[in-house]
Amino acid sequence: MGTMNTLLRRLCLWSIITLLAGVLALAQDWQKSDALPGIKLDGLTGAQKTLVLKILREQGCSCGCSMKMAQCRVEDPSCSYSLGLATSVIQSVKDGKTEQQAIEIAKASRWGHVQEETAKLLEDPVKIPVDGSPVTGPANAKVTIIEFSDFQCPYCVLAVPEIASVLKAYPNQVRLIFKQYPLEIHSQAFLAATSALAANNQSKFWPMHDALFAHHNELTRDTMLKIAKDLGLDVARFQKDMDSKEVQQAVKKDMADGDKAGVEGTPTIFINGQRYNGPISLSYLKPLVDAAAGIAPAKVATR
Repeated sequence: MGTMNTLLRRLCLWSIITLLAGVLALAQDWQKSDALPGIKLDGLTGAQKTLVLKILREQGCSCGCSMKMAQCRVEDPSCSYSLGLATSVIQSVKDGKTEQQAIEIAKASRWGHVQEETAKLLEDPVKIPVDGSPVTGPANAKVTIIEFSDFQCPYCVLAVPEIASVLKAYPNQVRLIFKQYPLEIHSQAFLAATSALAANNQSKFWPMHDALFAHHNELTRDTMLKIAKDLGLDVARFQKDMDSKEVQQAVKKDMADGDKAGVEGTPTIFINGQRYNGPISLSYLKPLVDAAAGIAPAKVATR
């Protein structure tokens, strides 16, 4: 019994150490990384970039999360408040404002405080180009889900089985269209996106999609080439397509389409063109899909 208690204590201690190591690694991401989800520093001088990142790492987000803006961008890329505040800071610094002026301008903006109105579960519909994008499900489906995703994103990994559950529950009513949205903070995400589209050129997008998400923690070029070989692809053609200007431009076009549609993080889905702002799970999506598909709610039997 004493040996067992000692073992349990050691296991608990190891779990705590592992958890702390994970927390520390996450903290270092936003405290040291120059790439934050949705944050574009193009057009800034070196000194301006340094100032912007200093503000984002030191000033809190206004959404009520108790995190700094940079931390909120990393841990909750879909937060519109940290994105709006950061965008305001970037523009102010670009305009030559001082650090304090940039902070005050951001706080005075519409993102400086939580808005009283609750965000709509489904926003107004927008048109998203989908020609040539990978698709699964019937062409005449009443419900089209467009997903903007990143193969290295842990939240996207969690969404995969949930979206698969929706497709399984509605085999005739729902189709899924996949759009690439690799985040700058994920170093291998863009390469993974090109490998997915290279596989799509050989009609193997969805098997590659599944394999990339299964290996999201080891998305090296060698891993992608091995997956291509295992899937029976022409590896020479696959590698050539991965590196081609056409495929890389297709990834960038998807990203631009996402920016235009208001995508702020991954995963983001649109239901018949309407951005969805809730949890991605079958239980939450079911009533919305039922409504879009014209399926009447089940009646509850009464005595």
